[in-house]
Amino acid sequence: MVSLVSLFMALLVQGKIALLRQSTKRQLLHSMLLGLINPTLYYLVLFRAYDLLPAQEAQPLNWTWPIMLSILSAPLLKQKLTIRTIIAIVISFSGVILIATRGNVIALRFTSLTGDLLAIGSSVIWALFWIFNLRDRRDPTVRLFLCFLFGNIYNLVVMALLSGFTLPTLTGFAGGAYVGLFEMGITFVIWLKALSLSKDSASVGIKAYITPFLSLIFIHFILGETILVTSVLGLGLIVAGITLQMKPKAVIKGSVL
Repeated sequence: MVSLVSLFMALLVQGKIALLRQSTKRQLLHSMLLGLINPTLYYLVLFRAYDLLPAQEAQPLNWTWPIMLSILSAPLLKQKLTIRTIIAIVISFSGVILIATRGNVIALRFTSLTGDLLAIGSSVIWALFWIFNLRDRRDPTVRLFLCFLFGNIYNLVVMALLSGFTLPTLTGFAGGAYVGLFEMGITFVIWLKALSLSKDSASVGIKAYITPFLSLIFIHFILGETILVTSVLGLGLIVAGITLQMKPKAVIKGSVL
């Protein structure tokens, strides 16, 4: 709900409210489908993964979505998997195995196999969300606002079926508001602004991969987790694979989406 409000305010400030009325019935149906994928299904899967795994495992595994995007683009967008992409996939998934097994690669001992599969599954869902967005030429902020509009409706139904509604504590509300504002709210608008002001969008896209490494620092100092060497090495392999398979044009295209 916080994301929805923040995106509406962004549309208001940018003078794009009128664009909402220009969506066709077909585009609204498309938004209804996308809203079911993200935020509803994506966050159900992702937050369950965070329940089952240490944050230092769930967060890097979720960051495999650019690799999933390359894999899924082959059957869905009829794009060929190049040798370079295949090598990148192998490198990234070696990082996944290293993180998920905490270095016990030969024994294949997982902290939580269900949690690992859910974290990777969230990256698949995220990649599908952006692939389905490719044919939608509406303003990105308008698209995202409508996704969260329908997503809020789905979330209310899911909440009624799976948990019920209770008023959060002040701390809980503050945490939810923070996530809603910075996970996919105003930050998305700032990201698009950064791309529009940059002379080299590709370099901006590459800088985004500092994020998971910064997250490990926050995870250590805020959550108190002891960061394992395997988490850092595994994340390094994942990011190395992502940057290897990304050409400059692909970075720009993926970033603008």
